[in-house]
Amino acid sequence: MQTGTGPRYQPRQVSDLGIRSVGPVRFKIWGLCAAGRDVAEEDLACAQHFLSDAVLPAVAAQGDSDDLGFVIVHPGSAGLSIAAQWWVQGSVLCQRLFRREYGAAQPVDTTARPVVACVWELSIINAEQEAWRHTMMVPQPDPEAYLAARGGLTAV
Repeated sequence: MQTGTGPRYQPRQVSDLGIRSVGPVRFKIWGLCAAGRDVAEEDLACAQHFLSDAVLPAVAAQGDSDDLGFVIVHPGSAGLSIAAQWWVQGSVLCQRLFRREYGAAQPVDTTARPVVACVWELSIINAEQEAWRHTMMVPQPDPEAYLAARGGLTAV
């Protein structure tokens, strides 16, 4: 991806791509697109494989899963990022990342470059923590309300 000084901030389009169940976990799927990019079917297929092959085993290994989370499928300026997050212990957010530059055969080693998220993804992550606090960290947690909460985001 890019190094050094990045581009000036330009809003990016956000879309609700529904809910996908992978094993016991239900994930809200977010689309986040750089200018001139769309979430393609192959991006969604890549996300599905990533969730099944890498994320679900991590959820099982971590334990204490609340079986709810969200995924950001982000065709960015330089490549595709897939950020999968899931909730554990009622208040802790876990994450696994997939990143591949356009034209590259192999994904970026996300352990060698400990990225958390880009500025655009952080807006979605913030909306998700707000939704979690308001729907799940209450006297009567409501998983369906959490899954329905999207914070009205259309661009970030």
